[in-house]
Amino acid sequence: MFVDSHCHIDFPDFAEGVAPLLERMRAAQVGHALCVSVNLENFPRVLALAESHHNLYASVGVHPDHEGGREPTVAELVELAAHPRVVAIGETGLDYYRLRREDVDWQRRRFRVHVRAARAAGKPLIIHTREAAADTLAIMQEEQASAVGGVMHCFTESWEVAQAAMALGFFISFSGIVTFKNAKALKEVARQIPLDRLLIETDAPYLAPVPHRGQRNEPAYVGHVAEEIAALKGVPLETVAAASTRNFFALFNAAGRA
Repeated sequence: MFVDSHCHIDFPDFAEGVAPLLERMRAAQVGHALCVSVNLENFPRVLALAESHHNLYASVGVHPDHEGGREPTVAELVELAAHPRVVAIGETGLDYYRLRREDVDWQRRRFRVHVRAARAAGKPLIIHTREAAADTLAIMQEEQASAVGGVMHCFTESWEVAQAAMALGFFISFSGIVTFKNAKALKEVARQIPLDRLLIETDAPYLAPVPHRGQRNEPAYVGHVAEEIAALKGVPLETVAAASTRNFFALFNAAGRA
């Protein structure tokens, strides 16, 4: 049984509704999925999925490069995270891909708000970092993110960054990118990550794994990520499935294994 630790099935890409997605999950032996918030305006939609389906969970947060929406406060995030179906704070972090370094102070402030809210709520963090690894790790250390831990989602950084994150109590999650032929450096990182620090995800609707690359991604495809990691490590697929599922419920301990 697999768990998709990060997806966005509330997005308009899934306008056909969640029922067929859930059926395809069952057929692919994907037992649970975490639907991750990217802004406060659409958080009720994320929460509604988790409230309506026993094997879906929610997070609450504002994506680092989301602009124009309501800015989160520690108090509001803590209040929303108190809901029993909300198992994490995020996704949060830093994303410098589209920004000049001198224009990112607002991202750093927002990231600090999320870490402080996670500590106050006692729930783990879902961290996104893109072209900002050094600053991301620095804020994690300064704000004592290790007090709650979390996951470095859709990991594409170096082994050194992975080691630093794991030292702070974070798990490393791999998406369909690890199945891409040109992701040689990332494949080596995945090979080295200990099984007890590993998660798998789709980041659906993005980054569909081989053999579905270029298509809309969905939780039913997360097993392909596990297959690639099992091949890289030279272990049975069942070993990666069991470890990543066990890790998910250890990290997101507010999630019940329905």
